[in-house]
Amino acid sequence: MLRMLGHIGINVPDLSAARSYYSSLMPLLDFEVFFDSADEFAYMPAAGKRGTFLFFYPSTGSEPYSRVNPGLQHLAFMVPTRQRVRDAHAAALSMGSLEIHAPQAWPQYPPPYYASFWLDPFGVMLEAVCHYDRES
Repeated sequence: MLRMLGHIGINVPDLSAARSYYSSLMPLLDFEVFFDSADEFAYMPAAGKRGTFLFFYPSTGSEPYSRVNPGLQHLAFMVPTRQRVRDAHAAALSMGSLEIHAPQAWPQYPPPYYASFWLDPFGVMLEAVCHYDRES
């Protein structure tokens, strides 16, 4: 039996801003809306693919998120081509995301590993990664 992580929940300080940001980004990462309500929303892998769902909730605490503290360090989204890494990265930057690493090969990881990294509006580091040598 195939087992995987069922879902990840992320608290965000501004649910409306998160909804706007992720509604533009997630289709580029092969995710579609699972549900959307006033107090939470979620994405699932598109087109019936198996994978981890991603839930967003309003945070109730006042501490800002930090990827360097204990807890979530980053989220990596696997995409089928290197072009899709570049597309997701460009879209994120066009929405004001801070670039951490431009799209590139990462020889220190098992090849082929092509990825880019950026921060979402709340400081969560996101990665688009392709594990193939395919350009498109």
